[in-house]
Amino acid sequence: MRKELEKEMLIKGIDAFKRRLIVVSPEFKILATNRETDGMKHSEISGKYCYEVFYDRSSPCENCAVEASMGKGTPTLMPKPEDSLDLNEMPCYYAYPIFSGDEIEAFVSMDFDIPTRGGLEEKVQWTNAFLRNLIRNSVDGLIAADKKGKVLIFNKSAEEVFGYTEEEALNFVNIQDIYPDKTEYEVMKKLRSEDYGGKGKLRGYNVNILHKNGEKIPINLNASIIYENDREVATIGFFHDLREELRMRDELAKTQAQLIQAEKMSSVGKLAAGVAHQLNNPLGGITLFTKLVMEEYNLEEGAKEDLSRVLKDAERCRDIIRELLEFSRQTRDLKQPLNINNKITRTLFLLENQAIFQNITVEKDLQSSLPLVMADSQQLNHMLMNIILNAVQAMEEKGRLTVKSCLVAENDKVRIEITDTGPGIPEDIVSHIFEPFFTTKEEGEGTGLGLSLAYSIVENHGGNIGVKSKPEEGTTFIIDLPHTAKRSKGDESGDETG
Repeated sequence: MRKELEKEMLIKGIDAFKRRLIVVSPEFKILATNRETDGMKHSEISGKYCYEVFYDRSSPCENCAVEASMGKGTPTLMPKPEDSLDLNEMPCYYAYPIFSGDEIEAFVSMDFDIPTRGGLEEKVQWTNAFLRNLIRNSVDGLIAADKKGKVLIFNKSAEEVFGYTEEEALNFVNIQDIYPDKTEYEVMKKLRSEDYGGKGKLRGYNVNILHKNGEKIPINLNASIIYENDREVATIGFFHDLREELRMRDELAKTQAQLIQAEKMSSVGKLAAGVAHQLNNPLGGITLFTKLVMEEYNLEEGAKEDLSRVLKDAERCRDIIRELLEFSRQTRDLKQPLNINNKITRTLFLLENQAIFQNITVEKDLQSSLPLVMADSQQLNHMLMNIILNAVQAMEEKGRLTVKSCLVAENDKVRIEITDTGPGIPEDIVSHIFEPFFTTKEEGEGTGLGLSLAYSIVENHGGNIGVKSKPEEGTTFIIDLPHTAKRSKGDESGDETG
């Protein structure tokens, strides 16, 4: 027989045990327990049915170890449910009978067995670690918030998208802070609707969010409401940053536009070449017969002067045709050392006698003996022509056009500056002038591709193009192109210098 002190310490040891241990009668009435339940004291629990007190049932549990032990008369361990990970709601896994002689007097029921609990704890720890790692390293930004908007989860990708650290987000950021113009109310309205993926779900919704610095960022949002017993308790959202995708779309649109413009320029070049060849033959005849008349006949001085004027104009037409043929020649991105001053001079030669140049004063300030530029001749023709024509049109065909070339020592490049005396470009437009299809001209007067093509050509040659402009003070386009170590021998054209 145990001494009183021994019994007392044994009862204290059982009461101090953290897991539930109960003694029940064969009728499932509680005779003793080591833990209070839901605020009920031991005296209040005693005499009640175990399945009513602990599980609010009207009959024994389906997985009842006591019932199984009663049938066998031996200790019983019931199968472990694989889907249960809550250590605070463990069923009665293990039970054994208490005998009084040959009769079963009562049963001891436990809500655990040591191996089961240990395995579950390990499983819970592994699962939690895996989920934390999964959330932390998700490709998209992941944010969860409670009903009041307090951020509960903020992963690494969310830090990159929104600019907040995890600590800042969890302690100082409300979910409303990441949406501009109260957009969060629209998001919640759609989440609660049946029309965007089902109630409580929102799929593929494009929305702007606010970066920590105030920048609006385009996002594709997938979100859902988290329910507990049919009550909304939280929301979770996956935020996919669309900036790179939109940038690639813009690049694709820009490339397509440049291809269209290049094809148009190619067609114009072919047409110009065809017309030039057709004109060459009659011009040759005019030149030949004018010389013959001047040489074979004794003409009055006035007639000779008239024929000399005819011959001079015919020769000028021949020179223009030669430049047209050079301009339209297909080079297939053939880069070779070119004299940039020759390119400028030839382009101006083609343009300055056009009708739109009638009231334009052209000034050239070309530095001699510049280094040669590795470039495609046809592409440089297109680039210079586009910028010069744009300048003339900006002056409404009246003003001064200045074209300057020089060597920039600090960046080791050849610079071209094309300046007009037009009205200038407003500040809010300057940043858009090189975008495809951007134009300030009336509908039908321009495609908005000229400056975009010029930008692409300069970029393709490893150069830079920029613009300086002030309202009512004119505009200057600045083109810097990398050069070779070889210098040009003056400004006369040739095979080597273009």
